[in-house]
Order: sequence, then structure tokens, then C-alpha cells
Amino acid sequence: MVQDRRPAAPHQTNVYLTIDTEYSAALFRMLGEAGRAENFARSILGRTPAGDAGIRYQMDVLDRHDLKAVFFVDPMPSLVWGQRAITDVVEPILARGHEVQLHLHTEWLAFARHKPPISRTGPDMRDFTRAEQRQLISWGIDALVAAGVRRPTAFRAGNYGANDDTLAALSEVGIGIDTSHCPGIADSKCDISLTQWHLSPLLHCGVVEVPISAIRGFGDTLRHAQLTALSHAELVAALRFAVETRAQCITIVSHSFELLSRDRRRINRILQRRFEALCRSIAAIPGCRTETYRSAPPVAEPPGRSSPAAAALPHSPVRTGLRMAEQLIGNRLYGA
Repeated sequence: MVQDRRPAAPHQTNVYLTIDTEYSAALFRMLGEAGRAENFARSILGRTPAGDAGIRYQMDVLDRHDLKAVFFVDPMPSLVWGQRAITDVVEPILARGHEVQLHLHTEWLAFARHKPPISRTGPDMRDFTRAEQRQLISWGIDALVAAGVRRPTAFRAGNYGANDDTLAALSEVGIGIDTSHCPGIADSKCDISLTQWHLSPLLHCGVVEVPISAIRGFGDTLRHAQLTALSHAELVAALRFAVETRAQCITIVSHSFELLSRDRRRINRILQRRFEALCRSIAAIPGCRTETYRSAPPVAEPPGRSSPAAAALPHSPVRTGLRMAEQLIGNRLYGA
């Protein structure tokens, strides 16, 4: 009998490039209900006198490199401005073939003009009962679907402020993926009962929890994989490490307004170049490819598949030092 000696297919690490896409509650407090157009321009389009650096610009860069992103869109501002405020956000994303999933910033409940899904208010999902969270999530699903989005299959809490009740509520309404656990932020608002060393997708409270990826810092600390938190060199090293260790996926976070200065009036050229370089690198590194929660849903990994420490890129004092120097320059140029 002749054995099949075909080589095994090369390993691929799925890159979930996620962009939290949201109006600014802080700008709403400053500008009020009449400021929707300016809030949209500054928070969603990233509009500045030097050009745009928001979602349309980000999609231009993504499309240039044939990459796909997941846009976690917050529909809560429709409680103030109506459905059109959300349709304006999701239409260009869907038209370009990227994915929209559910994001909720519950601080908008305090500003609601239209009928809110629940009577209480609170800054984070964790501030509500399981039943209330189920109502909020169901309302969010309906709001996105009304804007033309396919029924969401994944969720991220605003401010990462989820707890175990959030996951149970997601399971009850049929959303099977959550990505609110952020091990790399020690003081985050996440109250999900996982540790900083839960770094790979796992089944928890009825859903597949997909942690925000992280790299090791000094000592036993972790630093989360966000465009503002890691340098291009650190992100590339994390991508290569994920492929080398045959990781199922790596999750990177950005925001619709992330390429702007802190006051959202100027383009942060350091972050703009970092985003462009990251997209070039994802396209060029063998073994990694952007996927979405629909094209390649994450799978819960068996307990004990690998040691927790092995799931995070080892610390490099050189990379850390270079990033800190770059951040110092960026803070001076674009706001602390």
C-alpha cells in the first residue's frame, strides 16, 4: 500500500484586526444633540484640515493590501440621534466588504431621547443585571440589523466592561463569540472571571471568549495589542511569534479615531505610519492572514493545550525602550 506523502498544509494564524467604531460621548457632552455632524466627522471619519484618518481612510489602506477588518459598531447613539446616525456608520463599511459586529457603550443611556431598552443607566455592561444586559444586547442586535447589518455573531463591551453575566446573556440571545477580556490591561473594567494568563480562545459562560492579544512586559506584566499601545516592531514580532508557535489567532485592537491627536483635530502621523506599516506587514508575513468572525470563527482550545506563558511574546527590553521613546515623542507632538 502506497502512503500519501503529500506535505501537510502550512499553518495559518488568523489575524482579527478589530476597529471599535463609535461616536464620542465626551464630544456629545461638549457639543450636545446639535453636534451630531461634528461628532461623526471627528469620531468616525477622522476629519481634519489635512484630510481624513478615520474609517474610510483605514479601509483605503486595508483594501490596498487586500486585508479584512472587523468593525465593532456601537449603536447606542441612535438613542439620541435616531437610526440614521448608525446607518451612516455601517453603510460604507458594508459597501467595502468588511464585517460589522456589536459594540455597546452604555454611558449613552444617560443621554437617551428615544425610548431606551431599559430604565436604568450605568457606564458599563457590568453595572447591569444579567436580564438587563440581555435586553441591551437584544436591542443592539435589532439596531444593527435595522441599519442593514447581518445579525451579529460577536460582541465587545465598551471599555471592556463586561462580566460573566454579559457572556451568559450573549449565549442566551445566540451570540457565540465575545472579545471583551483584555489581559494586557491590569486595571481594565473587565470583570470576566478569567486571569491575565488566559490568552487563547476558550469556552467560558456559554460563549467562546477571544482575549485581546498581549505581549510580555517587564516582570510578569502584559501589554495589550492595540495600535496605540505597541510599536510596529512589537506588533510584527507578535505576529511572527504567533505563527511560529502555531497560534490559532491573534487579536489586535484599534479605533475609528485612533489615528488622530488626543483632541481629534489633527492626524497623528506616528500612528498613521504605524497603521500603514502594520497592514503592509500582515500582508507580507507568511502564515498570517486577516480573517473575520464569519469567515473563520475562533474555536475554543482544549484546556492545557500549551502553557500560558508560551502564548505571549517574550519581553524585549530593546523593543520596549524604542517604543517608549517613540511614545514620548508622540505625546509631545499630539497630546499626552
